[in-house]
Amino acid sequence: MRAPAVVWDSSLLGYDLGGEHPFNPVRLELTIRLATALGVLDGVELLVPDAAGEEELLRVHAQEYLEAVKQAPMAGWDVGHGLGTADNPVFSDMHEASALVVGSSLLAARKIAGGEVTRAVNIAGGLHHAMRAAASGFCVYNDCAVAISWLLDHGFERVAYVDTDVHHGDGVQAAFYGDPRVLTVSLHQHPLTLWPGTGYSAETGTDGAEGTSVNIPLPPGTRDAGWLRAFTAVVPSLLEQFQPQILVTQCGVDSHEEDPLADLSLSVDGHRAIYATLRELADTHAGGRWLAVGGGGYQLIRVVPRSWTHLIATVLDRDVAPETTLPSNWTRMVAKASPAAEIPARMTDDRETAFKAWGDGADEQVDVAIRETRRAVFPLHGLDPDDPRD
Repeated sequence: MRAPAVVWDSSLLGYDLGGEHPFNPVRLELTIRLATALGVLDGVELLVPDAAGEEELLRVHAQEYLEAVKQAPMAGWDVGHGLGTADNPVFSDMHEASALVVGSSLLAARKIAGGEVTRAVNIAGGLHHAMRAAASGFCVYNDCAVAISWLLDHGFERVAYVDTDVHHGDGVQAAFYGDPRVLTVSLHQHPLTLWPGTGYSAETGTDGAEGTSVNIPLPPGTRDAGWLRAFTAVVPSLLEQFQPQILVTQCGVDSHEEDPLADLSLSVDGHRAIYATLRELADTHAGGRWLAVGGGGYQLIRVVPRSWTHLIATVLDRDVAPETTLPSNWTRMVAKASPAAEIPARMTDDRETAFKAWGDGADEQVDVAIRETRRAVFPLHGLDPDDPRD
């Protein structure tokens, strides 16, 4: 297999919503510094992106919205299109910074499509909430949707998108809700209990694409074992039936128990298990082609750097053992910058991630979501929702 690609440049830190906004780019810098300190990036040539052009942005966004984004820093706060809100404040060079994030995911997609690499990772991507004509949920332009649209025009007829962020991947779902070439799967906290309030099991697609939108809404407090139980009860069977040519994954880590904006209870160990499972599924069902992007994650020091270092390592086949001690030069740097921070000692939360497979007779709370999703979607793929073998 060709060496995987890592897309990164410090210019991506320019996507900065400012002030005390939770979407702080320091999480990206700390991740790259940790991955470097651990040797994960040794010998890896980081790919430097260019900003996406207007032609590429218009794949999923409206012209009037692009103009609003460009004008917003000069127009002030009353610009509409979801801009200038507490979630999506206007910031300097907003269009340029947002287009660069899109360009970073496009670069990863191009490297895979061109056969230069089989896998690529872009932790700065994952802005999955942005809509056609509106900013939403900290996201100005939807790099995930633009990359998928580009792939569909460059040799890919079936793309599977799997979203592991705690929030519903609503922007990507909306972009392809009527497109049978794209299978979107989102595992997220139940919409009755968390923004954006969408992502019910009954949202399955339309206009000839019924069954290609898949949602698994999980109850608050779901831990690693329940999350993995739900994932394996639904996703592998659908990928086997859909036969994607590439797997695109949004790997938000706001599902962690310490995340301040949500209520799932996963661990860094659970995240590591998720990434290993995604890698295996890409190898099994997508010819090894895997494009991984970042997403949410708001415990900036204790969680995001460790979890996304595991993501980068997994993509590179340089898995970091959970018991690995965090390098002293990294912990000293963090302690100097944030003296009050509680810095973890190792690349683990010491959590057990073993789980019982669905259909083993257990009746866990998460099984409600499993049954509802399987019954909503599986028959549309010729699968038996009540047969654990499917």
